[in-house]
Amino acid sequence: MKQINLFALLFCCILSTTTFAQKNKKFDIIAYYTGDSKLIDEYEVSKLNQIIFSFCHLKDGKLSVDSAKDSITIKHLVSLKAKNPQLKIILSLGGWGGCEPCSNAFSTVEGRLKFAKSVKEVSDYFKVDGLDLDWEYPAIEGLPGHLYQAVDKPNFTELLKILRSTLGKKYELSFAAGGFQKYLDESIDWKAVTPLVNRINIMSYDLVNGYSKVTGHHTPLYSTNPKEESTNRAVEFLLKQGVPAEKLVIGGAFYSRTWQNVENINNGLYQAGEHIQGVDFKNFAATYTEVNGWKYFYDEKAQAPYWYNATTKTFATSDDLKSIKAKTEYVKEKKLGGIMFWELTLDSFRDGMVNEIYKVKTAK
Repeated sequence: MKQINLFALLFCCILSTTTFAQKNKKFDIIAYYTGDSKLIDEYEVSKLNQIIFSFCHLKDGKLSVDSAKDSITIKHLVSLKAKNPQLKIILSLGGWGGCEPCSNAFSTVEGRLKFAKSVKEVSDYFKVDGLDLDWEYPAIEGLPGHLYQAVDKPNFTELLKILRSTLGKKYELSFAAGGFQKYLDESIDWKAVTPLVNRINIMSYDLVNGYSKVTGHHTPLYSTNPKEESTNRAVEFLLKQGVPAEKLVIGGAFYSRTWQNVENINNGLYQAGEHIQGVDFKNFAATYTEVNGWKYFYDEKAQAPYWYNATTKTFATSDDLKSIKAKTEYVKEKKLGGIMFWELTLDSFRDGMVNEIYKVKTAK
Protein backbone atom coordinates (compact mmCIF):
# COMPACT_ATOMS: atom_id res chain seq x y z
CA MET A 1 0.00 0.00 0.00
CA LYS A 2 2.83 2.39 0.94
CA GLN A 3 4.57 1.53 -2.34
CA ILE A 4 1.39 2.35 -4.32
CA ASN A 5 1.06 5.65 -2.47
CA LEU A 6 4.69 6.44 -3.19
CA PHE A 7 4.19 5.76 -6.90
CA ALA A 8 1.01 7.83 -6.89
CA LEU A 9 2.82 10.72 -5.19
CA LEU A 10 5.72 10.47 -7.63
CA PHE A 11 3.31 10.42 -10.59
CA CYS A 12 1.51 13.51 -9.26
CA CYS A 13 4.82 15.32 -8.81
CA ILE A 14 5.89 14.49 -12.36
CA LEU A 15 2.49 15.52 -13.69
CA SER A 16 2.44 18.83 -11.81
CA THR A 17 6.01 19.61 -12.89
CA THR A 18 5.14 18.87 -16.52
CA THR A 19 1.99 20.98 -16.32
CA PHE A 20 3.88 23.88 -14.77
CA ALA A 21 6.61 23.62 -17.39
CA GLN A 22 4.00 23.70 -20.15
CA LYS A 23 2.24 26.70 -18.60
CA ASN A 24 5.51 28.53 -18.08
CA LYS A 25 6.71 27.67 -21.58
CA LYS A 26 3.65 29.35 -23.13
CA PHE A 27 4.83 32.79 -22.03
CA ASP A 28 7.48 33.78 -24.57
CA ILE A 29 9.68 36.87 -24.38
CA ILE A 30 10.36 37.78 -27.99
CA ALA A 31 12.97 40.31 -29.10
CA TYR A 32 13.11 41.91 -32.51
CA TYR A 33 16.78 42.62 -33.11
CA THR A 34 18.48 44.96 -35.59
CA GLY A 35 22.01 44.80 -34.17
CA ASP A 36 25.13 42.98 -35.29
CA SER A 37 26.93 39.81 -34.21
CA LYS A 38 28.82 41.53 -31.37
CA LEU A 39 26.19 43.75 -29.73
CA ILE A 40 23.89 40.83 -28.90
CA ASP A 41 26.49 39.48 -26.45
CA GLU A 42 25.97 42.55 -24.24
CA TYR A 43 22.35 41.53 -23.53
CA GLU A 44 20.89 38.90 -21.20
CA VAL A 45 19.98 36.39 -23.89
CA SER A 46 19.10 33.80 -21.24
CA LYS A 47 15.93 35.81 -20.50
CA LEU A 48 14.69 35.57 -24.11
CA ASN A 49 12.71 32.83 -25.85
CA GLN A 50 12.98 34.17 -29.38
CA ILE A 51 15.22 36.57 -31.23
CA ILE A 52 13.73 37.79 -34.50
CA PHE A 53 16.47 38.97 -36.84
CA SER A 54 15.29 42.16 -38.52
CA PHE A 55 15.20 42.26 -41.47
CA CYS A 56 15.46 40.07 -44.52
CA HIS A 57 13.90 41.26 -47.78
CA LEU A 58 12.60 40.04 -51.11
CA LYS A 59 15.06 39.86 -53.99
CA ASP A 60 13.67 38.53 -57.28
CA GLY A 61 10.78 37.07 -55.31
CA LYS A 62 13.04 35.13 -52.94
CA LEU A 63 13.87 35.58 -49.26
CA SER A 64 17.21 37.35 -49.22
CA VAL A 65 19.76 38.11 -46.53
CA ASP A 66 21.00 41.58 -47.46
CA SER A 67 24.73 41.38 -46.74
CA ALA A 68 27.68 39.34 -45.53
CA LYS A 69 27.43 41.25 -42.24
CA ASP A 70 23.83 40.07 -41.81
CA SER A 71 24.88 36.48 -42.57
CA ILE A 72 27.52 36.65 -39.83
CA THR A 73 24.94 38.06 -37.42
CA ILE A 74 22.40 35.31 -38.14
CA LYS A 75 25.05 32.59 -37.73
CA HIS A 76 26.11 34.08 -34.40
CA LEU A 77 22.51 34.31 -33.19
CA VAL A 78 22.00 30.62 -34.03
CA SER A 79 25.18 29.76 -32.10
CA LEU A 80 23.65 31.29 -28.95
CA LYS A 81 21.21 28.37 -28.82
CA ALA A 82 24.00 26.08 -27.58
CA LYS A 83 23.98 27.87 -24.20
CA ASN A 84 20.28 28.73 -24.28
CA PRO A 85 18.19 25.65 -25.06
CA GLN A 86 14.93 27.64 -24.78
CA LEU A 87 16.03 30.08 -27.50
CA LYS A 88 14.68 30.10 -31.05
CA ILE A 89 16.06 32.24 -33.86
CA ILE A 90 13.54 33.59 -36.36
CA LEU A 91 14.11 35.50 -39.59
CA SER A 92 11.78 38.40 -40.31
CA LEU A 93 10.72 39.53 -43.77
CA GLY A 94 9.96 43.16 -44.46
CA GLY A 95 9.35 45.76 -41.80
CA TRP A 96 8.00 49.27 -42.28
CA GLY A 97 9.05 50.17 -45.82
CA GLY A 98 10.74 46.79 -46.32
CA CYS A 99 7.99 44.90 -48.12
CA GLU A 100 7.44 47.05 -51.22
CA PRO A 101 7.41 44.06 -53.65
CA CYS A 102 5.28 41.84 -51.37
CA SER A 103 1.85 42.53 -52.83
CA ASN A 104 3.05 41.78 -56.35
CA ALA A 105 5.34 38.85 -55.46
CA PHE A 106 2.66 37.02 -53.47
CA SER A 107 -0.13 37.62 -55.99
CA THR A 108 0.40 34.35 -57.91
CA VAL A 109 0.65 30.67 -57.03
CA GLU A 110 4.08 30.55 -58.71
CA GLY A 111 5.29 33.59 -56.76
CA ARG A 112 4.20 32.19 -53.42
CA LEU A 113 5.78 28.78 -54.13
CA LYS A 114 9.03 30.40 -55.26
CA PHE A 115 9.16 32.36 -52.00
CA ALA A 116 8.32 29.33 -49.83
CA LYS A 117 11.09 27.26 -51.44
CA SER A 118 13.58 30.09 -50.87
CA VAL A 119 12.56 30.31 -47.21
CA LYS A 120 13.27 26.59 -46.82
CA GLU A 121 16.68 26.95 -48.49
CA VAL A 122 17.71 29.93 -46.35
CA SER A 123 16.34 28.36 -43.16
CA ASP A 124 18.12 25.06 -43.78
CA TYR A 125 21.38 26.87 -44.56
CA PHE A 126 21.37 29.00 -41.40
CA LYS A 127 19.59 26.37 -39.24
CA VAL A 128 17.07 28.94 -38.00
CA ASP A 129 13.77 27.94 -36.39
CA GLY A 130 11.22 30.02 -38.23
CA LEU A 131 9.95 33.01 -40.17
CA ASP A 132 8.07 36.11 -39.08
CA LEU A 133 6.18 37.91 -41.86
CA ASP A 134 6.27 41.66 -41.31
CA TRP A 135 4.23 42.83 -44.30
CA GLU A 136 2.97 46.33 -43.55
CA TYR A 137 0.23 45.91 -44.73
CA PRO A 138 -1.82 43.48 -46.81
CA ALA A 139 -4.86 45.12 -48.48
CA ILE A 140 -4.46 48.54 -46.82
CA GLU A 141 -2.01 51.41 -47.16
CA GLY A 142 1.31 51.16 -45.39
CA LEU A 143 4.26 53.28 -46.48
CA PRO A 144 2.85 55.80 -48.99
CA GLY A 145 3.52 54.65 -52.55
CA HIS A 146 3.73 50.93 -51.80
CA LEU A 147 1.38 48.70 -53.76
CA TYR A 148 -1.58 47.31 -51.84
CA GLN A 149 -4.71 45.67 -53.21
CA ALA A 150 -7.83 43.96 -51.87
CA VAL A 151 -6.61 40.57 -53.14
CA ASP A 152 -3.68 40.78 -50.67
CA LYS A 153 -6.01 39.45 -47.98
CA PRO A 154 -6.72 36.03 -49.56
CA ASN A 155 -3.18 35.94 -50.97
CA PHE A 156 -1.77 36.29 -47.44
CA THR A 157 -3.76 33.20 -46.41
CA GLU A 158 -2.51 31.26 -49.45
CA LEU A 159 1.05 32.37 -48.70
CA LEU A 160 0.84 30.94 -45.19
CA LYS A 161 -0.66 27.70 -46.52
CA ILE A 162 2.25 27.11 -48.90
CA LEU A 163 4.79 28.13 -46.26
CA ARG A 164 3.33 25.67 -43.78
CA SER A 165 3.18 22.78 -46.27
CA THR A 166 6.71 23.50 -47.55
CA LEU A 167 8.36 24.03 -44.16
CA GLY A 168 6.52 21.44 -42.08
CA LYS A 169 4.70 21.42 -38.74
CA LYS A 170 7.76 21.98 -36.55
CA TYR A 171 8.76 25.20 -38.29
CA GLU A 172 7.82 28.40 -36.42
CA LEU A 173 5.55 30.70 -38.42
CA SER A 174 4.37 34.05 -37.11
CA PHE A 175 3.49 37.47 -38.44
CA ALA A 176 3.60 41.03 -37.18
CA ALA A 177 0.01 42.25 -37.09
CA GLY A 178 -1.05 45.88 -37.02
CA GLY A 179 -2.67 46.69 -33.70
CA PHE A 180 -5.12 49.21 -35.14
CA GLN A 181 -8.73 48.63 -36.15
CA LYS A 182 -8.45 49.14 -39.92
CA TYR A 183 -5.80 46.41 -40.15
CA LEU A 184 -7.75 44.11 -37.83
CA ASP A 185 -10.90 44.56 -39.95
CA GLU A 186 -9.48 44.50 -43.47
CA SER A 187 -6.04 42.90 -43.78
CA ILE A 188 -6.34 39.34 -42.50
CA ASP A 189 -8.79 36.44 -42.72
CA TRP A 190 -8.35 35.53 -39.06
CA LYS A 191 -10.28 32.25 -39.11
CA ALA A 192 -8.28 30.93 -42.08
CA VAL A 193 -4.87 32.21 -40.98
CA THR A 194 -4.88 31.35 -37.26
CA PRO A 195 -4.53 27.54 -37.61
CA LEU A 196 -1.51 28.03 -39.90
CA VAL A 197 0.65 30.08 -37.52
CA ASN A 198 2.28 29.53 -34.14
CA ARG A 199 1.66 33.08 -32.98
CA ILE A 200 0.43 36.52 -33.96
CA ASN A 201 2.74 39.33 -32.87
CA ILE A 202 0.44 42.33 -32.34
CA MET A 203 2.24 45.61 -33.01
CA SER A 204 0.39 47.36 -30.21
CA TYR A 205 2.59 50.42 -30.61
CA ASP A 206 2.67 53.31 -33.09
CA LEU A 207 -1.09 53.41 -32.53
CA VAL A 208 -0.52 57.15 -32.70
CA ASN A 209 2.28 57.32 -35.26
CA GLY A 210 4.63 59.72 -36.98
CA TYR A 211 1.94 60.78 -39.44
CA SER A 212 -0.35 62.02 -36.68
CA LYS A 213 -0.77 65.77 -36.19
CA VAL A 214 -2.24 65.19 -32.72
CA THR A 215 -0.50 63.72 -29.67
CA GLY A 216 -1.74 60.65 -27.82
CA HIS A 217 -0.59 57.41 -26.22
CA HIS A 218 1.30 55.48 -28.88
CA THR A 219 1.35 52.15 -27.04
CA PRO A 220 -1.39 52.14 -24.35
CA LEU A 221 -2.59 48.98 -22.66
CA TYR A 222 -6.20 50.23 -22.45
CA SER A 223 -8.34 52.70 -24.39
CA THR A 224 -9.42 55.81 -22.45
CA ASN A 225 -12.37 56.36 -24.80
CA PRO A 226 -14.30 54.09 -27.23
CA LYS A 227 -12.46 55.39 -30.30
CA GLU A 228 -8.93 55.12 -28.94
CA GLU A 229 -6.73 52.27 -30.19
CA SER A 230 -5.05 50.14 -27.53
CA THR A 231 -3.42 46.79 -26.82
CA ASN A 232 -6.48 45.47 -25.00
CA ARG A 233 -8.81 46.58 -27.79
CA ALA A 234 -6.80 44.55 -30.35
CA VAL A 235 -6.58 41.51 -28.05
CA GLU A 236 -10.31 41.53 -27.29
CA PHE A 237 -11.11 41.84 -31.01
CA LEU A 238 -8.93 38.85 -31.91
CA LEU A 239 -10.25 36.70 -29.07
CA LYS A 240 -13.76 37.36 -30.40
CA GLN A 241 -12.55 36.23 -33.84
CA GLY A 242 -11.71 32.88 -32.26
CA VAL A 243 -7.93 33.31 -32.06
CA PRO A 244 -6.68 31.19 -29.12
CA ALA A 245 -5.21 33.34 -26.33
CA GLU A 246 -1.93 31.38 -26.38
CA LYS A 247 -1.32 32.42 -30.01
CA LEU A 248 -1.55 36.14 -29.18
CA VAL A 249 1.61 38.07 -28.35
CA ILE A 250 1.34 41.76 -27.44
CA GLY A 251 3.91 44.43 -28.24
CA GLY A 252 6.02 46.73 -26.13
CA ALA A 253 7.72 49.91 -27.38
CA PHE A 254 11.29 50.56 -26.26
CA TYR A 255 11.23 54.05 -27.81
CA SER A 256 9.23 57.25 -27.52
CA ARG A 257 7.16 59.11 -30.06
CA THR A 258 7.65 62.88 -29.72
CA TRP A 259 5.87 66.03 -30.88
CA GLN A 260 6.94 69.68 -30.75
CA ASN A 261 4.92 72.92 -30.73
CA VAL A 262 2.44 71.32 -28.36
CA GLU A 263 0.49 73.79 -26.22
CA ASN A 264 0.47 73.39 -22.44
CA ILE A 265 -3.10 72.10 -22.28
CA ASN A 266 -3.80 68.76 -20.54
CA ASN A 267 -0.01 68.43 -20.13
CA GLY A 268 0.26 68.11 -23.91
CA LEU A 269 -1.92 65.00 -24.19
CA TYR A 270 -4.38 64.90 -27.14
CA GLN A 271 -3.11 68.24 -28.49
CA ALA A 272 -1.97 69.40 -31.93
CA GLY A 273 1.73 69.09 -32.63
CA GLU A 274 4.48 68.26 -35.14
CA HIS A 275 6.09 64.83 -34.90
CA ILE A 276 9.87 64.76 -34.42
CA GLN A 277 12.52 62.14 -33.62
CA GLY A 278 11.93 60.21 -30.38
CA VAL A 279 14.30 58.73 -27.79
CA ASP A 280 15.47 55.14 -27.11
CA PHE A 281 14.54 53.68 -23.71
CA LYS A 282 18.22 53.35 -22.76
CA ASN A 283 18.46 57.16 -22.97
CA PHE A 284 15.23 57.99 -21.09
CA ALA A 285 16.94 58.46 -17.72
CA ALA A 286 19.36 61.04 -19.13
CA THR A 287 16.77 62.79 -21.32
CA TYR A 288 13.41 63.00 -19.54
CA THR A 289 14.64 64.80 -16.43
CA GLU A 290 13.30 67.74 -14.46
CA VAL A 291 16.63 69.49 -15.02
CA ASN A 292 15.92 69.29 -18.76
CA GLY A 293 12.43 70.70 -18.17
CA TRP A 294 10.46 67.45 -18.46
CA LYS A 295 7.60 66.42 -16.20
CA TYR A 296 6.49 62.78 -15.95
CA PHE A 297 2.85 61.69 -15.97
CA TYR A 298 1.17 58.29 -15.84
CA ASP A 299 -2.32 57.70 -17.20
CA GLU A 300 -3.75 55.08 -14.84
CA LYS A 301 -6.70 54.35 -17.12
CA ALA A 302 -4.53 53.76 -20.21
CA GLN A 303 -1.67 52.28 -18.13
CA ALA A 304 0.66 54.47 -20.17
CA PRO A 305 3.31 57.06 -19.30
CA TYR A 306 3.94 60.38 -21.01
CA TRP A 307 6.19 63.37 -20.58
CA TYR A 308 5.66 67.08 -21.20
CA ASN A 309 8.19 69.88 -21.39
CA ALA A 310 6.41 73.22 -20.91
CA THR A 311 9.54 75.22 -21.75
CA THR A 312 10.11 73.64 -25.16
CA LYS A 313 6.42 72.72 -25.68
CA THR A 314 7.40 69.12 -26.38
CA PHE A 315 5.38 65.97 -25.67
CA ALA A 316 6.60 62.35 -25.53
CA THR A 317 4.83 58.98 -25.22
CA SER A 318 6.25 55.46 -24.79
CA ASP A 319 6.34 52.37 -22.64
CA ASP A 320 8.49 52.51 -19.52
CA LEU A 321 9.24 50.09 -16.67
CA LYS A 322 5.85 50.70 -15.04
CA SER A 323 3.78 50.22 -18.20
CA ILE A 324 5.78 47.22 -19.45
CA LYS A 325 5.19 45.61 -16.06
CA ALA A 326 1.44 46.24 -16.48
CA LYS A 327 1.53 44.72 -19.97
CA THR A 328 3.40 41.65 -18.73
CA GLU A 329 0.91 41.15 -15.89
CA TYR A 330 -1.87 41.47 -18.49
CA VAL A 331 -0.27 38.65 -20.54
CA LYS A 332 -0.24 36.40 -17.48
CA GLU A 333 -3.80 37.30 -16.50
CA LYS A 334 -5.18 36.73 -20.02
CA LYS A 335 -2.98 33.62 -20.53
CA LEU A 336 -1.61 35.07 -23.76
CA GLY A 337 1.38 33.64 -25.62
CA GLY A 338 3.83 36.28 -24.49
CA ILE A 339 5.21 39.73 -25.13
CA MET A 340 7.41 40.97 -27.96
CA PHE A 341 9.01 44.35 -28.42
CA TRP A 342 10.65 46.71 -30.84
CA GLU A 343 13.53 46.36 -30.33
CA LEU A 344 16.38 44.93 -28.26
CA THR A 345 19.15 47.42 -29.10
CA LEU A 346 17.00 50.23 -27.64
CA ASP A 347 17.08 48.62 -24.17
CA SER A 348 19.63 48.97 -21.39
CA PHE A 349 22.09 46.09 -21.18
CA ARG A 350 21.02 45.43 -17.55
CA ASP A 351 18.02 46.29 -15.38
CA GLY A 352 16.01 47.55 -18.31
CA MET A 353 12.76 46.62 -20.03
CA VAL A 354 13.65 42.96 -20.73
CA ASN A 355 14.61 42.48 -17.10
CA GLU A 356 11.29 43.97 -15.96
CA ILE A 357 9.34 41.63 -18.26
CA TYR A 358 11.37 38.64 -17.04
CA LYS A 359 10.84 39.53 -13.37
CA VAL A 360 7.06 39.62 -13.82
CA LYS A 361 7.05 36.47 -15.96
CA THR A 362 8.95 34.44 -13.35
CA ALA A 363 7.20 35.87 -10.27
CA LYS A 364 5.13 33.31 -8.35
